[in-house]
Amino acid sequence: MKQHQQIELMKHMLTMIDSDSTEDAGQVVKNPTTSYVCTDLARQEWEHFFERHPQIIGLSADLPEKGSFMTSNDLGIPVLATRDSDGKFHAFVNACRHRGAVLTEAERGKQRRFACPFHAWTYSSDGSLLGIRAPQKFGNIDRKCHGLVELPSAEKYGLLVVHPQIDGNLDIDTLLGAELAEQFESWDFAAARYLGNSTLDRKLNWKIANDTFGENYHFDTLHGTRLNNLFYGDATAYDEYGRNHRMTLPSRYIDTLRDKPEPQWNVTDAGVLVYYVFPNTQIVLTNRIISVFRIYPSRTEVGRSTTQIAYYEAQHIGSAFADDIAPKLSGDNVYAADVSQRLEFNLETQRELIRSTLDEEDYYMGAKSQEAAASGKVDHFIFGRNEPALQHFHRSYREALDLAPLNAHL
Repeated sequence: MKQHQQIELMKHMLTMIDSDSTEDAGQVVKNPTTSYVCTDLARQEWEHFFERHPQIIGLSADLPEKGSFMTSNDLGIPVLATRDSDGKFHAFVNACRHRGAVLTEAERGKQRRFACPFHAWTYSSDGSLLGIRAPQKFGNIDRKCHGLVELPSAEKYGLLVVHPQIDGNLDIDTLLGAELAEQFESWDFAAARYLGNSTLDRKLNWKIANDTFGENYHFDTLHGTRLNNLFYGDATAYDEYGRNHRMTLPSRYIDTLRDKPEPQWNVTDAGVLVYYVFPNTQIVLTNRIISVFRIYPSRTEVGRSTTQIAYYEAQHIGSAFADDIAPKLSGDNVYAADVSQRLEFNLETQRELIRSTLDEEDYYMGAKSQEAAASGKVDHFIFGRNEPALQHFHRSYREALDLAPLNAHL
């Protein structure tokens, strides 16, 4: 994001803080609770949004050098992602062409060749079949025709994107749109460094998990003794980019910027940016940490979902002023931080935020909402005027499935 855009965004948030206002969706709408419990709808969602739609599987930092690889089983097929000897990103079905055995079950690592543990057929990181064991006994096959099955993949703006269908159409610029692509390019996600990951497997529909990231109206109550000490919950900036959107949540440190020259303003010092990329990815920038949340529905239980979280260090994002040294935060003191000073998060604090806020509070409450929806006694939930991201997410996915739009709550 360019400096003048950051300044405009921070001024907008300061105005909302001063006027005790937030973004306005223009209406209150009803969302049917069948959205969270209908098995037929869940099947449609899986087919349209996960089997037939491009998927972000990580950032360039997940494959930091030639020979790097990572695996994923989130899309209903085993995926092996590699960076070959020329530095090119590939995505393959993680299955030997002989009898379909998984080549590697390791989450990630560095390996230029992959030998099948079943019969020792060997493949290179570009998917080529290098050799088969005892070829004189097995029989002749054309190795050029029996490389790994490759999926459409692309790497751009530091994103690794895969299409689960062999004949799928994948264009990252189309997925993001021009304005969002420009912002992602400016953040230079490709310069980030992978730190680690974690997984949350919880009893809530994948859309309720997504809803968690779609409003901050709950900060004053649910997070009253935690996140509410660090951030303003009722002054959230919101912008749409087609099916994607961005929320910007001001930290309480933003008030100190009033006395600083505008050239020193940096939006990641003054708040948290939450980018939603349709259909299931949240990319969260908190100063020098990028967290990517990929939310997947359970294939067998409509009221269950898995959130895959990856953490990255981004030293190039944040304050560029050497004399602006932030006090060290830890998991123990993050919620008691001095908000008159710049907050600089790290892996330890980010894991604590996920554990004690997202999991113990947000997802806990989401599971209770799931129970209410499953009871059949509550026929709709309500999205307020101050919850435009929720309205946008549900409107977008309903339009994609040709479902009726959300009704206004009169």
